[in-house]
Amino acid sequence: MAPVPARLVPVLGAVPDGEGTAFAVFSGADLVELALLDDDGHEARVPMRASGHGSWHCHRPEVRPGQRYGYRAHGAWDPRHGHRFDAAHLLVDPYSLAVDCVDGLAWSVVVDPGFDWGEDERPLVAWSDTVIYEAHVRGFTKRHPAVPEPLRGTYAGLAHPDSIGHLLDLGATTLELLPVQQFASEPWLRERGRANYWGYNPLAFSAPHGDYSSAGTRGQQVGEFQAMVRDLHRAGLEVVLDVVYNHTAEGGDDGPTLSWRGLDNAAYYRLRSDGSYDDVTGCGNSLDLRHQRSLAMVTDSLRTWVQDFHVDGFRFDLAPTLARGPAGFDAAGSFLAVVAQDPVLSGVKLIAEPWDLGPGGYRLGGFPPPWAEWNDRFRDTVRDTWLGRHGRSHGGVRDLAYRLSGSSDVFEPSGRGPLASVNFVTAHDGFTLHDLVSYDRKHNGANGEDGRDGSDHEHSWNCGVEGPTDDVDVLALRRRMMRNLLATLLLSTGVPMLTAGDETGRTQLGNNNAYCLDDETTWVAWDHAGWSRDLYDWTRTLLTLRREHSVLRPDTFFHGRPAPSDGIPDGVDDLAWFGPDGQQLTADDWHDHEQRVLGMYVSGSPRSLLILLNTGDEDTTVRLPDGHWGRSYVALLDTADERPTPGSEHEGGSDLVLRAHSVAVLAVSA
Repeated sequence: MAPVPARLVPVLGAVPDGEGTAFAVFSGADLVELALLDDDGHEARVPMRASGHGSWHCHRPEVRPGQRYGYRAHGAWDPRHGHRFDAAHLLVDPYSLAVDCVDGLAWSVVVDPGFDWGEDERPLVAWSDTVIYEAHVRGFTKRHPAVPEPLRGTYAGLAHPDSIGHLLDLGATTLELLPVQQFASEPWLRERGRANYWGYNPLAFSAPHGDYSSAGTRGQQVGEFQAMVRDLHRAGLEVVLDVVYNHTAEGGDDGPTLSWRGLDNAAYYRLRSDGSYDDVTGCGNSLDLRHQRSLAMVTDSLRTWVQDFHVDGFRFDLAPTLARGPAGFDAAGSFLAVVAQDPVLSGVKLIAEPWDLGPGGYRLGGFPPPWAEWNDRFRDTVRDTWLGRHGRSHGGVRDLAYRLSGSSDVFEPSGRGPLASVNFVTAHDGFTLHDLVSYDRKHNGANGEDGRDGSDHEHSWNCGVEGPTDDVDVLALRRRMMRNLLATLLLSTGVPMLTAGDETGRTQLGNNNAYCLDDETTWVAWDHAGWSRDLYDWTRTLLTLRREHSVLRPDTFFHGRPAPSDGIPDGVDDLAWFGPDGQQLTADDWHDHEQRVLGMYVSGSPRSLLILLNTGDEDTTVRLPDGHWGRSYVALLDTADERPTPGSEHEGGSDLVLRAHSVAVLAVSA
């Protein structure tokens, strides 16, 4: 573990100083007024003074933590030239640490970020040991019977001993939270009686979302969030935030004016020559990190989360937007360069969602060290391997081998290793693990968009029946396919990410875009049937196997050459691929689209492993490699079994029946 860096105080925001509160905001307006709201709902306005370079300042001796405030900016309304000043709009402070909503208006709150962290230290989980668990603060505990009802769906609920106990028992090391930056629901969602549940619509980049607080929204949400992080750290768990800096809740030309647009629209947003928004996010606007003030705001916010809230890293939504220069994505651009040299930010986990919707926006493999990236090629290949051949073409085992061994074809060209690949089969966006094997098509009627939303290409297979069924054979096949997908994910080289609830087979009833459903559709269920408990045991057992066998967690790519480690027989390669005949694959085998069986032999000390995958519909007899590869093999796991059960010992060169749709793991006895 390591201490959190000392805080660097930004020059902007609301800062209590013991003699009142100093306020500072950036704006290109002609005049900025500080608006103060008293407990009776009366607003007082105080003119601020300009101090050069677009900064406005004032000090109010009567203001203490808990005070609600905002800004009103006076200036020209000239959208064609990028200006949208209008003092009728109350504006949230871009540097707010807390937001409180009163009568439909969002007010910033003065907060003293001081918190008794005790001896809190970052767990500093090595990338090679990292197991990411993606969860929603509200959804994870909203139905948890052991969490007191007032705490369900809150930061305090997530820090409850039973919540933490589940993560530890499962084997997760790093909790990745869906957006907790204060967010707002889009007006068109509210008109339909829906809300933005996922939270990808930020209103204040540095403020913990108030609705997840059990203690209050006049700054109490800050302390509750900090206490949650402290308690997770005490358990050895890291906290990574899914952050949204690519766009804001102000939307497009017809969206609401809430903060940045009213303070300095031309500085904060990417604009076209006619003043309209250059939207590369699909959300109506895009932040412009080419501008010094926007870049400073984002990096100051990131430092706040690390220094004031002690988080351990970030997953950046639509990350290419942040690195877009005048000519498009720039791997050597300002944002990536600033983060790389920053003494605070360069030391935490940095994960990119490496695509946006703009020209040239798909950038998988294009981020520089030390970034990791969500690997959607892993997701799609693994889904297609087990599910996609039904009604579609199958590409054999060549692409699967790349994914199993760390995706060197994607990440090695940029000088990074396999730990740059965050492997996942499911995420919050898309089908759950259960639904991936239960539905051929999306069922998004509850979203109110007539099925237009959500992906039409999930690479899924319903195993013969669409949705719920009592057919025992279909249900058995679905359970086996879930085990296969989990085994492939957790035995692959790279950094695995699980989605909350997949370990027990959570369903969204075929909804693959439940972003607007804050109900039992999206909340994790805790009343588990017998098969759900079996699936949980499988997930935990696979993670234990991964933890106990370092050969599954290399930090460099395999070379396919003799392994140099002690205890490995001479002539044994660090990685070898076998067909069902017990012989290493030939060039023809790699290009055989009908190949359904793949053996992955990974050398390690004290034991090497042989992972056998049969993606076909028929049982297959497999010859185990012999000679220097191994005199005998001990069966550790077989996904054809309903429960994880060790098997028997087999001699090298003997035959093993590998059942249809299954993964078998064997330990090599030299």
